[in-house]
Amino acid sequence: MAIGVFDSGVGGLTVHRALVERLPQADLIYLADQANAPYGGRPGEEIVELTKAGCIRLFEEGADLIVLACNTASAIALRRLQQTWLPGYRREQGRPLNVLGIIVPTIEAATGLPWEHEAERLSDKVEKVDILGVFSTPGTASSRVYEIEIDKRRQDVAVFSEPCPNLARMIEEGAGAVALASEVEKHVKQLATRVGRMPDRAILGCTHYEMVADMFRAALPVGTPLIHQPQATADALSLYLERRPEYVAGETGVRRFLTTGVAGPQNGLVEAFWGAPLRFEAA
Repeated sequence: MAIGVFDSGVGGLTVHRALVERLPQADLIYLADQANAPYGGRPGEEIVELTKAGCIRLFEEGADLIVLACNTASAIALRRLQQTWLPGYRREQGRPLNVLGIIVPTIEAATGLPWEHEAERLSDKVEKVDILGVFSTPGTASSRVYEIEIDKRRQDVAVFSEPCPNLARMIEEGAGAVALASEVEKHVKQLATRVGRMPDRAILGCTHYEMVADMFRAALPVGTPLIHQPQATADALSLYLERRPEYVAGETGVRRFLTTGVAGPQNGLVEAFWGAPLRFEAA
């Protein structure tokens, strides 16, 4: 088998690289739906259908386990697909298949608690509240998934999401460093203005943003911890594979990169992040 990694564009490469580092022998197939990127501003039903189509393609290419390396797809489509589509598709194919997201491991990393944990409601006022900023696409922000799920587990954490409607597109298009840094600084300032101060910690709630993590570090106060989704996802997937022996990650280290967009080399920002030239096949 192989592990499939799906994203609307190149942002999921940040998760892919973390998986390579954590599971170097695993066979990985990456699919970027660049023909329809970005997902952040699309209606929910479109996101569900596009995500399902991407999963089908990866299953057809030999993946048995897929990671949705996209916050928008994970927030809006994952539960629907797991509950209403995947059980029937799994029976049709006659083999173990599953689709996982990146939000659960991110919330576990942000709270320091397992997903199953739900906090008791406190009658007394919490003395000190930790401000957690989430920078994300508009789709992820409007889902309020981070606010809702973190509030269930931690009463001493207040979550504030800042939608960044242009940032993922700019990264996809290979925008220059000055323009990207300006966009990041704008959204950090907007979040701080709404909250009344800078966040104590931050989640880069779009996998594209890991490619400009240094710009977020520069815009935030020195030493502000960033919760990194790729590492949290890789750690969670490794534990999942240990618990679920029916899923085998492969052992030949195959790496394939597919796109629904224009095949060929990616932009300079992507290649600088990847550390080498990177060419995508036509999906």
